[in-house]
Parts: sequence; structure tokens; C-alpha cells
Amino acid sequence: MAAAVLESVVVPRPRHSSSCLQPAAASSFLSPCPRSLPLPAARGLKLASPARSFRSLTPVPIRRSSIVCEAQQDTATEVPAVTDGDWQSVVLESETPVLVEFWAPWCGPCRMIHPVIDELAKQYAGKLKCYKLNTDESPSVATQYGIRSIPTVMIFKDGDKKDAVIGAVPKSTLTSSIEKFL
Repeated sequence: MAAAVLESVVVPRPRHSSSCLQPAAASSFLSPCPRSLPLPAARGLKLASPARSFRSLTPVPIRRSSIVCEAQQDTATEVPAVTDGDWQSVVLESETPVLVEFWAPWCGPCRMIHPVIDELAKQYAGKLKCYKLNTDESPSVATQYGIRSIPTVMIFKDGDKKDAVIGAVPKSTLTSSIEKFL
């Protein structure tokens, strides 16, 4: 969508003597200036393109455009979700180590760590399985493992919790934790 600029309204100067230019603190009943100025009538705000003059009050049609991202197919790895229903089979019965991110959609730090988890899933493909668990949709697993702060990243191996990292931490912190269990 193209950016739009609100047009300004040009207010005519009063055609009175310079004695009308008094500070606002002056007493209004002593002022020889008229109480109201004739202003142009306006209803609502009008949009104009940034290239147009700010003096015109004619409406300008807004061009709609879209932005297309042409990224490579392999640049983003979608980390699959795990729920209460498939927790046992996906995480606890896995033959390879599993990294699980406990998150919620309203959590800002969780959104910050998502790209890091995506990078780790791509980096350790075949050696480590990565999943994310929405604590709002699957509260029983979060309660079972004592999740009190999100984001929390846990590493499981052979069905046991091996490590937990709480908070939005750098990739190097998660990498060092992962390397201990590979």
C-alpha cells in the first residue's frame, strides 16, 4: 500500500492592522481583533500523494499496491507444532534428541526467538528434532514440566528432560546446550 500524506489546510491571514497580532495572554475583551475568522469549511481529512503540493484540497485517488517476497524455498524452515495429544509419540518416544520451544502468540520475546529456533532446526536437521508447543492451547504439558515463564526451550533425550533455557537467549546459548546432548 502506498504511503499517504494528510493535506494541510491553508488558513487565510486576517486583514486587520498589526495591532491584531497580540500574544495569547493578552486580555481578550480589550483586543480590537475579531473573535472569529472566516475559515474554509472542511469535512473529514483528505489524502494526497507525497509528491503533490500541500496547497490543493482536491481528493486524490489512492493506488493500492502489494509487496511480494521472492525468497528462496529453503530459507525458512517451518518448525512443526506439538500438542498435548501427540506429545508422547512425538517427543518422549523419539529416537533422536528433541528441542521443544514453549511459547504463546501474545508473547513478544517468543516471537523474537522463533527465527533462532528455525535456524537451529535447519542447522541440526537429521541430528535434532525441533518442535514448538503453544502453552495456551496445550496447558497440561506446560504444567507437567513446570513452565512458569515463556519462552522456555527444553531439550529431551530418550524421553527425559535434559536441559531447559528460559527467556529469549542468543543462538550461541542454545547451540551450546544442544551440543551437550548430541
